[in-house]
Amino acid sequence: MDQEQKKICCPEFDPATLHEKTHIWNNKLFITDNVRQLFHVPVNMGKIVVKMMKQIEGAGAMPDAKDFLMLAYDPSPWKSELFMTVTKEVPGANNARLSGTFMSRVYDGPYNHVPKWIKETDEWLAKQGKKAKKYYFHYAYCPKCSKKYGHNYCVAFAQVE
Repeated sequence: MDQEQKKICCPEFDPATLHEKTHIWNNKLFITDNVRQLFHVPVNMGKIVVKMMKQIEGAGAMPDAKDFLMLAYDPSPWKSELFMTVTKEVPGANNARLSGTFMSRVYDGPYNHVPKWIKETDEWLAKQGKKAKKYYFHYAYCPKCSKKYGHNYCVAFAQVE
């Protein structure tokens, strides 16, 4: 195994675990931080992710890899809110809880396909009599792992009414 492969950090993702699933979250615990963006393109995401991971690890609040989610919510072209699951509150971090019904679909492709994925998810939800109130997106792999695995899986989590 070469040095680059040793740096791979993301566990292999099985799309079937989250494709077209319903999740009921009751005060699901996260820490959150803001990422600066330029027209929805993250500017300082790497720095924020490293900071948040250090906070989680320092507090001993890291969930099992299979249970870890890093969700992004984009309220504007200039800011994204990043949410990472934790097993307990993290001192010094912005702790947040999400509650509600969330329906997920898995996609595979580049980041710029998000508007297309929202449209497809909206159509899927409509067939089930549901409508999205808010969207959160989870990327299963970091860029290096995406290259290694040959996929860029993205999970759309639609919070539904």
